[in-house]
Amino acid sequence: MLDHLTVVKHPLIQHKLTLMREKDTPTAVFRQLLREISQLLAFEITRELPMTTKRIETPICEMDAPVLDGRKLALVSILRAGNGLLDGVLELIPSARVGFVGLYRDEETLQPVQYYFKVPPELDNRLVIAVDPMLATGNSSAAAIDLLKGAGASDIRFLCLLAAPEGVARMKAAHPDVPIVTAALDERLNEKGYIVPGLGDAGDRMYGTK
Repeated sequence: MLDHLTVVKHPLIQHKLTLMREKDTPTAVFRQLLREISQLLAFEITRELPMTTKRIETPICEMDAPVLDGRKLALVSILRAGNGLLDGVLELIPSARVGFVGLYRDEETLQPVQYYFKVPPELDNRLVIAVDPMLATGNSSAAAIDLLKGAGASDIRFLCLLAAPEGVARMKAAHPDVPIVTAALDERLNEKGYIVPGLGDAGDRMYGTK
């Protein structure tokens, strides 16, 4: 994971993402698709987890078998929409520690406003994966990473469903050490700070609030 941005173009991801983009996709289906895509993206973002071996006994013989090494990783959801990605990744890595960063975007300034922050201990010894479906302006994502670094995290990756060039540039400028994994790099932001062509407001579509 050397590049700052990785766009995962797996056919299953791209097909499911198209279904999510369609404006008439029902809320329940949208949530299910997001959970499925999050699991597929999780394979990419965890590709280089450290490994060790342990001695086990199969029905045939003993062997030194590969297992994950080090402290359990931390998944941090950027509320509220981040929970849609979090749920899917947790199904794959149920032992992960979980944290939450509460940020909302001021619709006038497009700047993030913090209202909650709760993360696992010893972030300095854990891989931290921050999750948020949309990397739009990048302001909220950069602010969340600021908070995680302030809490001691030094090995951080960012997982999102869609990214805009403006958000990628903002994150690269603020946190060049944080790789981004996404399913698509879209065209641009509109005047309201929404990703184009995008899929609308991910939180509203997940929870049926608009």
